[in-house]
Amino acid sequence: MTAPEFLPLPDGELLAAVDLGSNSFHMVVARAVLGQLRIVDRIKEHVRLAEGLDGKGGLSKEALIRAHDCLERFGQRLAAIPRGRVRAIATNTVRQLRQPQNFLMPAEAALGHDIEVVSGREEARLIYLGVAHGSPPRSEHRLVIDIGGGSTEFIVGAGFEAIERESLQMGCIATTRRFFADGKLSAKRWKEARTEITAEFQQFASTYRNLGWQEVLGSSGTIKAVADVASAMKVGRGAITDSALAAVRDRLLGFDRIQDIKLPGLSADRRPVIAGGLLILDAAFAELDLKRMIVSDYALREGVLYDILGRGTGQDPRDGSVRALAERYDVDRDHAGRIEATALALFDQVAEEWKLNGDDRRLLAWAARVHEIGLAVAHSQYHQHGAYLFEHSDIAGFSRTEQQFIAALVRNQRRGLHMASIGALTDRLAVAALHCAKLLRLSVLLHRSHDTLDIPVQKLEASDGEMRLHLPKEWLAAHPLTQADLDTEIDYLRAQGHKLEVVEA
Repeated sequence: MTAPEFLPLPDGELLAAVDLGSNSFHMVVARAVLGQLRIVDRIKEHVRLAEGLDGKGGLSKEALIRAHDCLERFGQRLAAIPRGRVRAIATNTVRQLRQPQNFLMPAEAALGHDIEVVSGREEARLIYLGVAHGSPPRSEHRLVIDIGGGSTEFIVGAGFEAIERESLQMGCIATTRRFFADGKLSAKRWKEARTEITAEFQQFASTYRNLGWQEVLGSSGTIKAVADVASAMKVGRGAITDSALAAVRDRLLGFDRIQDIKLPGLSADRRPVIAGGLLILDAAFAELDLKRMIVSDYALREGVLYDILGRGTGQDPRDGSVRALAERYDVDRDHAGRIEATALALFDQVAEEWKLNGDDRRLLAWAARVHEIGLAVAHSQYHQHGAYLFEHSDIAGFSRTEQQFIAALVRNQRRGLHMASIGALTDRLAVAALHCAKLLRLSVLLHRSHDTLDIPVQKLEASDGEMRLHLPKEWLAAHPLTQADLDTEIDYLRAQGHKLEVVEA
């Protein structure tokens, strides 16, 4: 199959990652030098986005304003960096929103770049990638734990590859609100809360123990804060041990209320949420029998930067994920390759007119590779089955938005246009998805016979709502089924206000 094109990465190019965390927003700018990254700028702001959740999938006006103002400031710094070199990642809090587009559209306008909402397991992969690059290279297994504001990720990996990934709906903000909503602290309440938290670890703890690990690394503000406190208390230095953690916990429980907490080395911004974060870490040490954790300065944002670096050198993890998915569902790779080649040939003729970009081309290519995965479920309605599988599978490297985009193409490869799947995307992506769906539909239709011969498409012309497909008259006469399918496609498109004209050349 033809590999989707990637944007080459010149030496010295600036890259940027934005992490819209539940507690803090981070931005990191780096320069790519000889295949490595040199950090040139960092900005962190305590936005406390998760504090604005109302429990019904809504977000308070105050949290929206804090997020918008922060992203405007970030956008000023990113103004000179090309679109393809910036990735903004939204995590747990945005995942919980009932209507995320209400947050994303003004947020993207403020930042000046698209924002990707990633699944918990994709967040875990990116965290591991960042932490692994910030540590000495090792082939042995590592356990990485990241306690964020709204979720906590646990990853076992080797080298730069994550082997097992878990993301739990608990973080320093969410856990503080869950167990200490009234602000009161006590040893009894702590013990009961730790028991509840530990029970949630049991779903994966035995699998992780069986894999084993030779070192434990922790990332995120909570873990750094605990390490700072342990150092200031002179019970730890450069790492968090089980005894140091116990000492910090006991000191914290010496206060009756969260507002009274005064731990050495603890910042004022971290004080309101330290109880929940420390509780999670305490439970993790107990359930996984941890003795020592090294604190990493790298986390999700650095992982995002290295992911950009990989994409820019042709080492895109999404290629491997799509290949694995096609193998899992026994896709006819030769046929999918022909669909892809034709779809991309059509794309290249109309991309300028339809204002489609390289990202759209890559997504169309991947959609072509997996357009038949639904056949593993049933031939009837296989386009619907395939769309569901792609949208709801855990696919490394893809954001939720990218999975929704590809699922919309797979869903719309045949039969009537399903505008709801396209309309679920942002305005620009919805337009691009509709155009790409038209191209995939034509490619699937032209290759319906599974013939190995090339399709003699001479030219495709397009305007906003109209396409003119030029095909040899003799070829059409020799393929009456294709001619009938094209007539049906004309009707399908007309029903949605679009026009297809087949011109006999």
